[in-house]
Amino acid sequence: MFLGEYDIIVVGAGHAGCEAAHAAAVMGSRVMLVTMNMETIARMSCNPAMGGVAKGQIIREIDALGGMSGIITDKTMIQFRMLNRSKGVAMWSPRAQSDRWRFAEEWRLALEKTPNLDFFQDTVKELIIENETAVGVVTGMGAEIRARAVVLTNGTFLNGLIHIGKKNFGGGRMGESASLGITGQLEKLGFVSGRMKTGTPPRVDGRSLNYDAMEEQKGDDEPAKFSFSRETSPLKEQRSCYITYTNNTVHDILREGFSDSPMYNGSIQGLGPRYCPSIEDKINRFAERERHQVFVEPEGWNTVEVYVNGFSTSLPDHIQLKALRQIPGFENAKVFRPGYAIEYDYFPPTQLKLSLETKLINNLFFAGQINGTTGYEEAACQGLMAGINAHRKITEQDPFVLGRNEAYIGVLIDDLVNKGTDEPYRMFTSRAEYRITLRQDNADERLTPKGLELGLAKQERIRLLEEKQKNTRALLHYFENNNIETTTANNILSEKNTSPITEKQRYKRFLLRPEISMADIKNIPDIQALIESCDHDAVQSAETHIKYESYIKKEQEMADKLQRLEEIKIPSQFDYHKLTSLSTEAREKLHNIKPQTLGQASRISGVNPADISVLLVYFGR
Repeated sequence: MFLGEYDIIVVGAGHAGCEAAHAAAVMGSRVMLVTMNMETIARMSCNPAMGGVAKGQIIREIDALGGMSGIITDKTMIQFRMLNRSKGVAMWSPRAQSDRWRFAEEWRLALEKTPNLDFFQDTVKELIIENETAVGVVTGMGAEIRARAVVLTNGTFLNGLIHIGKKNFGGGRMGESASLGITGQLEKLGFVSGRMKTGTPPRVDGRSLNYDAMEEQKGDDEPAKFSFSRETSPLKEQRSCYITYTNNTVHDILREGFSDSPMYNGSIQGLGPRYCPSIEDKINRFAERERHQVFVEPEGWNTVEVYVNGFSTSLPDHIQLKALRQIPGFENAKVFRPGYAIEYDYFPPTQLKLSLETKLINNLFFAGQINGTTGYEEAACQGLMAGINAHRKITEQDPFVLGRNEAYIGVLIDDLVNKGTDEPYRMFTSRAEYRITLRQDNADERLTPKGLELGLAKQERIRLLEEKQKNTRALLHYFENNNIETTTANNILSEKNTSPITEKQRYKRFLLRPEISMADIKNIPDIQALIESCDHDAVQSAETHIKYESYIKKEQEMADKLQRLEEIKIPSQFDYHKLTSLSTEAREKLHNIKPQTLGQASRISGVNPADISVLLVYFGR
């Protein structure tokens, strides 16, 4: 059935699996993507959206490296919004509402066009391990597929258990079977596993809703996009979302079902996502609130199906419907499918190297929810990195690891490997100490050269980047060497109700005023032509550089200091127990995690600055 041995097998075709398979195949590996159902490749299991706070930065980083999530999102989105525009640029985060069916279709078409990539529809029940190395898989039908490396991206399918009220049944998603066998095998090999929980809200018939009773939420007037490439273009028309609210009546009805809720009767053992709680968790934890937001999100261009964001629940289905119909606009709601919770196995990610290869088994990589994360974006970036590193491992190249000062992807993986997680991990801008540097608008500058070096990003991406940088330099040169006239400046300042200037000044100095933006000066005749000759990205880049130059320099200085610790390597078999000057907790944590550098050691919970000083002395300052 299979023509010889593959280089890499990717198990699972969700967001992590798709990025892993695509990356490894583009880099030159012969890849087999095994999925339980060819019809559900890249299915958006939960909300039909990509991006958001910090998540949007991740998608742009994936795109800059040569991954596909940004391009697929651009091709299939029905609305685009740049979140947090009222805050500093470090907080700006792109978000797209997606057409669920077209998103999956575009991903499958992209994978089918990728050379070196084969598909097989079956479950994987067992790994083939020889000499502590992953060399293949055994499928449910008994087929053996051999390879030089294996990437597991099992999502919520490992021993998945679905809950709706008192009812529960096996499944990785509604209507799809769970995956059995792998957890037990890995535990026998010495891995530690745990249980996590996530949930999803009801889907309803949009024809049964009264949108006049809700607040309309339109997309941006001038929508942007995710991909830095010219392969996609911004939307010309968009679909609106809507906002409505729960109320005390809704909350009282939901409380009626608490005795049957698997969240409260002990049926669910795994921890759910702290930052995306179920509606029953919200009204329990925030009992003082009289209402909670509900986002009414269309599932696509041509469907009436609606996603009820903010109403994730595992309560009995009759309670769900009764409560829904008390929400303004939902009085006559028809439910396509009730909400449910799902429990699944994961493996604490401290069992991984920074390359996402497991420490116990060579050439075995984990990516996505198997590592304890939640969210399409977090899964996709792990898949990309696992695919890259699986290819580099079998071609005897050093691992590709992004630092915390280089990408949100680096922050995420560093957090997982060094700190672990006992609840679904979600990325936030607050997790990144270098967030002024790690902006969504400069992901191409940070990562596209790396993507080209890896063999993922195309040469055309570098040409576009160089064009943007050239235009940015031209703008900066002009603003640093030309003045704005006093009369022109004061006309702008008077409209802002702020103090005038008494003499002409450089444009750069004028733009440093917090109330002034590039939009205020773009129509001044002497610079209008210059700005119009540059694309939007270059103009935004120039403005950001001017306004945040001092902050960016401070962050870079801090990053450079910490980078010195990254340059001090620690032997993989180093015996920490012989350093009695280390605290007992530090010896234990360092022994278990086995950091590769002193920088990585400094970020492990329980390892304090005094312990790092001891290691510095031992390895020689």
